[in-house]
Amino acid sequence: QVQLVESGGGLVQPGGSLKLSCAASTYGASINYMGWYRQAPGKQRESVAVISQSGGKRYLSSVTGRFTISRDNAKNAVYLQMNSLKPEDTAVYYCNAREAPTDVGSWGQGTQVTVSS
Repeated sequence: QVQLVESGGGLVQPGGSLKLSCAASTYGASINYMGWYRQAPGKQRESVAVISQSGGKRYLSSVTGRFTISRDNAKNAVYLQMNSLKPEDTAVYYCNAREAPTDVGSWGQGTQVTVSS
């Protein structure tokens, strides 16, 4: 099974920026989609941004124009550049990877992002 390790979370002031990184150990598996999800206290986990192996991207409407997802297929890594952060972006952010062709999904352990003055 694919193993994912996130890094880059932290505390930032409103309007600031953070970049999350996620490195995948694939053990020979082929990864199709990679993405970032988040879960705030008392809320359901939601999809923030997803990128396909070919580079197609999809964003949560509330982060469009502020967040950018990118991917390095050679390194099996995915990144999330977060700009103009808002307090409502505060959450634990999880990396997700879905294998091809089984679509089996794996999750990272999560990294805390806190936006506060």
